[in-house]
Amino acid sequence: MNARWPEALVANPLDAWISARLGGVALIDHQIAMLVETVAWAKQRSPFYRRLLADVDERTLTAPGALHRLPFTTADDLRRSDPPLLCVSQSDISHVVTLETSGTSGPPKRLFFTPEDQETTIDFFRHGMSVLTRPGDRVAILFPGERPGSVGDLLATGLQLMGATPILAGWPHDPAATAALLQRERPDVVAGAPVAVLAVARNSPSLRVRSVLLSSDHVAASLRTSLADLWGCEVFEHYGMTEMGLGGGVDCDAHAGYHMREHELLVEVVAPDSGVPMAPGEFGEVVFTTLTRRGLPLIRYRTGDISRVLPGTCPCGSPLLRLDRIAGRIGGGNGGRTMAALDEALFSRPEVVDFSASYRPGMTPTLHVDITTLPGSGDPEALRTTLTAIPVLAQGVNLSVDVVADGRLLTRVGKRRITVDNTA
Repeated sequence: MNARWPEALVANPLDAWISARLGGVALIDHQIAMLVETVAWAKQRSPFYRRLLADVDERTLTAPGALHRLPFTTADDLRRSDPPLLCVSQSDISHVVTLETSGTSGPPKRLFFTPEDQETTIDFFRHGMSVLTRPGDRVAILFPGERPGSVGDLLATGLQLMGATPILAGWPHDPAATAALLQRERPDVVAGAPVAVLAVARNSPSLRVRSVLLSSDHVAASLRTSLADLWGCEVFEHYGMTEMGLGGGVDCDAHAGYHMREHELLVEVVAPDSGVPMAPGEFGEVVFTTLTRRGLPLIRYRTGDISRVLPGTCPCGSPLLRLDRIAGRIGGGNGGRTMAALDEALFSRPEVVDFSASYRPGMTPTLHVDITTLPGSGDPEALRTTLTAIPVLAQGVNLSVDVVADGRLLTRVGKRRITVDNTA
């Protein structure tokens, strides 16, 4: 928590927005007041939190360190929802998101949002996008946007409020067709998931875009470089998840970490095993608490993402807390074989559009990788050689590679993971 908000310092549009929302109140005082209010609301309205927080007196949460006395909320709590976490009646809910469990047959997570909850997301999108978007810009949105309340719909509304023109291209199931659409529309800005945007860029290398926002998944350095080279654009990144209400933080022109919307989210980094808070600069698990949500607030929610709070002030001068790029997932190593490592290797190759991977442990582990490439390209042996250059794949693992040169996406919106097959 920042002890004081320097009113004279407005380094970027997020600073101006949050400063206006604070109305002269110190950020730390605002955060403490909203934490007390959120805990009281959750205890009163949610059967789950009434039980979880039964021994918590919210009136004692008056110092920054008091947050760490609160218990965690986990993804399993959202899956079970027994007792329910919801704080309002179903009739007050305007949007429900179901997140399937990756790699298992477990029950899905369900997130519930009131109209007011979604208004805060729109407000963040409006001001967060202004870091890289100007009034009058044409912005292509490569997220699903057909349904009211979907990420593409909320982003389009936020862009309209800032004076930009959204182009709802939708999820690029056919990257070549989406590339043709962008060639016709000539957007100034493109927003979408990393792999999806790169797939479209591979199909439209002559397009010139001023800036791109990548969100919803890890962004490999090789992917950022490839995209910047193809479109001649500046690449920005956003960190957020559905549990956060979609919006979390966005980097600035300095590209030195995500500036978090601290007036609406309390962000911590803790040791994954003990839950002990990590010092700035130390890696751990990202945990957050929502401060304005009323439909389904989340208190100390464990994300499973590994990152760190960056010490010091951003080169841009912003006083906001900065979260480093996500380094990985808790339990996502598979013996050191991570999706991030595969991303780095494969997206450096100009023909690769997308891939998926599955891992089977055992005496001799097996990693199978399905790769899609641009039509007429993709040498399986060359791609296999690229993968075996990753030290952890060079020995001790059976590696199989299948290549389909149809240019299609295997990815869906959300975080990509290596699927683990534990069957004998």
